[in-house]
Amino acid sequence: MPRHSATDIQPHLLALVEELTPGERLPPERELAARLGCSRQTLRACLSGLEHDGRIWRHVGQGTFRGARPRHLPVRDTLLIEGATPPDVLAARLLLEPMVAAAAARLAEPADVAHLRAKVAAGRKARDRAACEQADDAFHRALAQISGNPILVGFLNYLSGVRRRVAWQREWEATYRRIGTEAFQTLHSDQHGRIVDAVEARDPGAAASFMTEHLETIRTDMTGGR
Repeated sequence: MPRHSATDIQPHLLALVEELTPGERLPPERELAARLGCSRQTLRACLSGLEHDGRIWRHVGQGTFRGARPRHLPVRDTLLIEGATPPDVLAARLLLEPMVAAAAARLAEPADVAHLRAKVAAGRKARDRAACEQADDAFHRALAQISGNPILVGFLNYLSGVRRRVAWQREWEATYRRIGTEAFQTLHSDQHGRIVDAVEARDPGAAASFMTEHLETIRTDMTGGR
């Protein structure tokens, strides 16, 4: 079935928003994209336009709501996200996620390791860009959850929100056109697997090192070796 463009879906999305009461939350992006027959990237571009016009407002981790942003809510997080470039995101991940992997290696129980291996297996089965990105995000967030530290989990959720923004999605789309999903199903998933091996071995140093290697691979993929 052909995917509709932003021009096609804009009036339908606006009509859907106007059916809601002010302050009511919109359905999740996946559901909206399916209902409108478009990609999530196209949907996000349209949502950004509606947000700019004050018809909706978004809060990372909570959802998208009809109406203008309430005055009592800070805009700082939104401004930070909108201003973040893909290199900014990767630099932050390289600082944070090796420590997250090391913490997981110190704290993981057998059930946690089994959960991580299931996430790796899901990544190997991903068949398109959206599925690959979803599987990757699920793996990294699962690592953070092992720590039991809500601050670490919150940071990873925050970075996950940044990765859903248009700038990252545009860069990631170009990356997947260049390297294909096979790179995620093989090399990236192999790297995830090595991180899990280190977690299972309770080797924080190896877990951190393998995570750094993995993120450096992503940076190389996104920059094309520049």
